[in-house]
Amino acid sequence: MITKLLIANRGEIACRIIRTARSMGIVTVAVFSDADAKALHVRSADESVHIGPSPAAESYLVSEKIIAAAKDTGAQAIHPGYGFLSENADFAQSVIDAGLIWVGPKPDSIRAMGLKDAAKERMIAAGVPVTPGYLGEDQSVERLKQEAETIGYPVLIKAVAGGGGKGMRKVEKAADFEADLESCRREAKASFSNDEVLLEKWITSPRHIEVQVFGDSHGNVVHLFERDCSLQRRHQKVIEEAPAPGMDEATREEICAAAVRAAKAVDYEGAGTIEFIADASEGLRADRIFFMEMNTRLQVEHPVTEEITGVDLVEWQLLVAGGEAIPLKQEELFIDGHSIEARLYAEDPAKGFLPSTGRLDILDFEEFDGVRIETGVEEGDTISPFYDPMIAKLVAHGVDRIDAIQRLLDVIDETSIYPVRTNAYFLNNALACGQFVDGDLDTGLIEREADTLLVEPEPEEEMLAEAAMGLSSVTNQFGFRLNKTEPLRGWFNVNGQPTEIPLYGECPDEGADFAVVTEQGKTWVVTPWREEGGHHSAADGAILAPMPGKVIAVDVAEGQAVTAGQRLMVLEAMKMEHALTAPFDGTVTELSAVTGGQVQVEAVLVVVEPAKQDEA
Repeated sequence: MITKLLIANRGEIACRIIRTARSMGIVTVAVFSDADAKALHVRSADESVHIGPSPAAESYLVSEKIIAAAKDTGAQAIHPGYGFLSENADFAQSVIDAGLIWVGPKPDSIRAMGLKDAAKERMIAAGVPVTPGYLGEDQSVERLKQEAETIGYPVLIKAVAGGGGKGMRKVEKAADFEADLESCRREAKASFSNDEVLLEKWITSPRHIEVQVFGDSHGNVVHLFERDCSLQRRHQKVIEEAPAPGMDEATREEICAAAVRAAKAVDYEGAGTIEFIADASEGLRADRIFFMEMNTRLQVEHPVTEEITGVDLVEWQLLVAGGEAIPLKQEELFIDGHSIEARLYAEDPAKGFLPSTGRLDILDFEEFDGVRIETGVEEGDTISPFYDPMIAKLVAHGVDRIDAIQRLLDVIDETSIYPVRTNAYFLNNALACGQFVDGDLDTGLIEREADTLLVEPEPEEEMLAEAAMGLSSVTNQFGFRLNKTEPLRGWFNVNGQPTEIPLYGECPDEGADFAVVTEQGKTWVVTPWREEGGHHSAADGAILAPMPGKVIAVDVAEGQAVTAGQRLMVLEAMKMEHALTAPFDGTVTELSAVTGGQVQVEAVLVVVEPAKQDEA
C-alpha cells in the first residue's frame, strides 16, 4: 500500500490527485517551479519541493529533480498526472530503477504505444481496425508527397510522437503539402524532440470516439465504456461526453472489445485510453471505426467516465500501482446517466483563441447539483504564460444528455471571471448549438459554425442599470431616489470602457466600489466613472505580438510588397505556432522582429503601410 505520494505535475490535475490520495490516507508531496511557488496545488499538498525556474524544460520536465524530490521527502511513489513526463518511458524506468513505485503502465507498454506508426502495426497484428495511411521509415519529402498522392487528398500529417493536437496538419491539396509538412515537423520537433511523421486518409464526417481501459498486474483488463470527444478546435478537444451520442449497444460492444484487445496486446497496466476515429457519414458503425492511437496515461476528460460509472480512476491507479487487482469485474460496470465536460481556458476567442494571462481578480463558480468543478486556481491566483492556460474543467452529470447539457449551461451562465479573458461564452454557444444538442456531431462542427459560436453576448440594459445603482458613486453623486418616468443616464466604466447606463430604481443604503454582471459565459465589471489609462494600440498596419513568445520565422523584409493574408512571421508561444499575417495589401515599412528573438506582448513587430488606391 502506498502511504506517501509525489505528484509530478501541477494545476488542476495535481489538485485532483491530491484530493483522492488524501481520501485514501496517503500523504502528498507537490513539486513546483518559480512561477508556481504560491499555486493551489502547492497550498493543497502536505509537503512541497521547489524544482527549478518557471519554464517547464527547467523544472517539470527534469526527471532527475523530480526523482530527487521523491527520495528527499521519503515518497514511495510518483504519479505523473497527464502531460509533461506522463508518457515518457525513460522517466518511468528511471523511477522504477530508483526503487520507487511508478503510478502508470510499464515502460515497455509506453514505448509500444508511444510511436504512432509502430503502435498501428501492433494493432493490425492484434486484429484492431486501423485507418488507411503510410507508416514507412522513408521520411523524405519526395516519398511522403508520393504516398499522399496514393492515399488521395485530403490527407492528415501526424507526428509519430505527437499528442494534444500538436504536430498535426490537414492538407487539402498537393500544392500545400510541403509547407504544411515543414510546419508540422517544426512543431513536432519543438514539442516532442522527434520530427518524424505518418500520413492518414482524412475521414469524411469524422467522430472522435475513445474507450477508457484499465489493466492490472494480475492479467485483468476491463473497459469503462466510451467517450465522445468530437467537439474540437484545431485538433484540440473542447467538449467531451460519455457515453457517445448515437452509440448502439452492438457497436459499443465491438469497439470496447477492440479496445481491450489493444490493451492486452501491450500487456497494459493502469489507466489508458484507446482513441478511434469514426466515419459517421452513415451513423456510428463498427466497420467504420478505426484505431488512431493509445494514450498511456490518465486523460484530461476522465471525469466524465467517473461520473457515469461511479468509479474514481485515480483511486484505481493508486491501488493497482500498489499491486492490488482492479476492484470491479467487467460485468459489474454499467452506465448511469450522461456526463459532459467543458474545458474552460484563459483565452480570447475573439482574437483567435490566443491565451490570456494575468491575475484572476474575480473567479467565482456557483455550486449546482450534478456539477463538478476541477480547477487548479482560486480567486487572486495568476494565469502564467509558461503553462497550459486551463482555468477549470466544468463537468455536469444528468439523468440523460439534455439534462447534462442544461446543467452545464447553468453553471457557465453563473461563472464570473475577470479581467482575464476566457472561452466561457464560446462554450456556452457550443453547448446551445442546435447540431450539438441534436447529437449531430463531427470534428468539423466548430469550424463550420465558427461565426455563430464566436458571437459574444451583450449585457442587458436592466442588468447594467441594477449594477450601476449599487455603486457608491451613485449614492454619493445623486443622493436621491431616481424614480422618474424617464430615467437619468450616467457614465460608468464597463470592463474599463466608458459606457452610458440608465439610472432607475432606488439607491441602496450602502454602495459598492464595483459590481459584477454575468450572462452566458461573459463577465462585465461596472465601476464608477473615471478616465482610464489608454490601452496601448498601434496605428492601422502595425502588427503587435499577441502574447509573449519567440519569433521562429520571419518571411518578409523592409520594403517588401505584401498582400492581404500573406504570412509575415511565425511566433511560438504556449508550445504552439501562431502565424501573423498582413491585414491588407501594402508595403513593409518597419520590421523589428528577428528570427530567434523573444518578444513581449503588444510589442510592435512589423508595420505594413497600405497600398495607395489608384485615382479614378
